[in-house]
Amino acid sequence: MKKTHDPKVLEVLGDKIQLIKTNKGAIYLVGPIKLPVNLYGETVVFQWYCWLNCDEVTEDFERIIDKLSSVNLAEFQQSSVLVYGDFEFDDNAIIRFHSICHTGDIFGSKRCDCGFQLKQSMKIISEHGSGALFYLANHEGRGIGLFSKALAYLLQENGYDTVEANEALGFVDDSRNYGDAILVLKALRSKPITLITNNPKKLQALKNAGLEVSGREPLWGDISEYNEKYLKTKVNKSGHLEDEGICCND
Repeated sequence: MKKTHDPKVLEVLGDKIQLIKTNKGAIYLVGPIKLPVNLYGETVVFQWYCWLNCDEVTEDFERIIDKLSSVNLAEFQQSSVLVYGDFEFDDNAIIRFHSICHTGDIFGSKRCDCGFQLKQSMKIISEHGSGALFYLANHEGRGIGLFSKALAYLLQENGYDTVEANEALGFVDDSRNYGDAILVLKALRSKPITLITNNPKKLQALKNAGLEVSGREPLWGDISEYNEKYLKTKVNKSGHLEDEGICCND
């Protein structure tokens, strides 16, 4: 039975939801939402969007809202994007596709450089003047998930590198897919972008989708005894671009 909503709820939310059709159903993109962020001790105001994958394709957003309380979305991850400045129309915008890292982003783990890359990307985007950080929630551990990542960490403590550990658990080195993020990017901007990345696979994914990439900004840092082997494996086995020796020198 259809729920009866306060008309004001639908009035407020209706024009903040956007339908993006996919080959499996739809992405529902909600936003922009004002999000002041503490970035290195200063408050920077981003515009936040979140998206939800759904089998049903409808512009009757009340139907989608009706389902939310019974689906228990807290059991599943949703991705989102932080937008800064005039992202839609600025001729020169910069973006980051950032894979969720529970240990690095939340706990500040030094086994990887993810927490550093997250904060530094936000700083680069805000200083640049326009851009977007896509936070990709289903990309934990290069797509293997948090529990599998914990198992991989145990293997790494016993001599395996990142690639070897993932493969020993039956995964490929990198199973991440950027299709949904690219569809959301296309919905938010049609002009060329500069990508913050060391990973040529991300560049190729954008180009394969027909997007114009005007440049690449490397992002190495927070190198320590705890993550040096991890960073070297990125370069030597996963094909990351070393950028004139700024990463992982012997």
